[in-house]
Amino acid sequence: MESTVTTEPSENSATPPRPGYGQLLRTRGAWTFLLPGFAARQPFAMLTISIVLLVQHTTGSYGAAGAAAAVTGVSMALFAPYSGRLADRHGQRAVLIPGVLVHTVSGLVFTALALAHAPLWALFVAAVPTGASVPQIGPMVRARWGVRLQDSPLMSTAAAFESVTDELTFVFGPLLATALCTTVTPAAGLVTEAALTLVGGLLFAARKSTQPQVTDAGHARVRQSSALGVPGVRVLVAVFLGIGSVFGGMQVSLAAFTESIGEPGLNGVLYGTFAAGNMLSGVVCGAIAWKAAPHRRLVVGYAALALTASALWTSHSVLVLAGLGLLVGMCIAPSLITGYTLVESLVPAGARTEAFTWLTGAVALGQAAAVTVAGQLEDRLWGGAGFLVPMAGTVLALVTLLALRSRLVTRPRNRTVARGVGHRVPVTVD
Repeated sequence: MESTVTTEPSENSATPPRPGYGQLLRTRGAWTFLLPGFAARQPFAMLTISIVLLVQHTTGSYGAAGAAAAVTGVSMALFAPYSGRLADRHGQRAVLIPGVLVHTVSGLVFTALALAHAPLWALFVAAVPTGASVPQIGPMVRARWGVRLQDSPLMSTAAAFESVTDELTFVFGPLLATALCTTVTPAAGLVTEAALTLVGGLLFAARKSTQPQVTDAGHARVRQSSALGVPGVRVLVAVFLGIGSVFGGMQVSLAAFTESIGEPGLNGVLYGTFAAGNMLSGVVCGAIAWKAAPHRRLVVGYAALALTASALWTSHSVLVLAGLGLLVGMCIAPSLITGYTLVESLVPAGARTEAFTWLTGAVALGQAAAVTVAGQLEDRLWGGAGFLVPMAGTVLALVTLLALRSRLVTRPRNRTVARGVGHRVPVTVD
């Protein structure tokens, strides 16, 4: 049986309108999960930098701070896919409510231990539940878009919109966390993160009508196979690990750089500039009617990311670092958007929340490894040595992508699809 993916026709024209943000945001029911989803994902951008600043203040070591943040990231990376699978199986609300409660309590316990100058092993113990219980709001919002849009050409626009939303949080999150930690108290960042997670997570969980429906058939599909069993998803995990190395390496290295020049308050500004580049390129990426295949766009975009990230360690001034950070940020969004778009075509609908959490977890794991290694490099080598981490991470991921890019080529399914975002003529696929 054939189906046709089209959009509503415009007035006085037989050609459907070009998908865009305006049309996307007019999707019925979208705002009911977008607004609480934005509030609920805001704390995620505050977590790592808040841990780094608090532990560095109490221990005096970027290595210890990076290690504590890394335990949180590894814990999140390991538990996030399981959380996504549970959400596919039992519904998002059933996973979110206990998750935000555990995260709030464990985050406050971690804060209390750090302020009490507890040994590092105690911080590691507290970091495990803190990371494991991070609410996977981004993947859940993407799954809700999938329900609303299904095979619409607007899915690529939705992926871009979500990337922009993520990066908007990474513009404000580090700025807010840094301002709280440096002007109020070093613990203020984590305390605020815990409070926002509780309020935002419960508000998002309350929007039951837009969450993907759970059926017995969906249960069976999830039990039979994992999203990680799809070869293309494993390639994307490697790609997203490299992206995580950029986030982690930038966070620690920028903090160390601004501390070394006696301007710690600039940390949030520089990281915000990096995130702003990501957000702006995401806006543009979502507005373009792409004709190139997604796997080809990913190769080109990731090559640009590896090139710009490789130049970070050469910067020795605030202006140069801000400029390079902006360029690196501009190269990240296209890779993120294309990766999430590929999930829609590579993974069955019943396992997409899990697939999205594998990618989110890969970013967290890459970030965790990066903050650990970058922290050690900053402590033991020269100032700015931590910037070698984003270079190494992206180059290794690019080599993997080039070697395995054929696994990202989507196979036609027995339906009619539109030929890319920029074409509106339905084409039958046998």
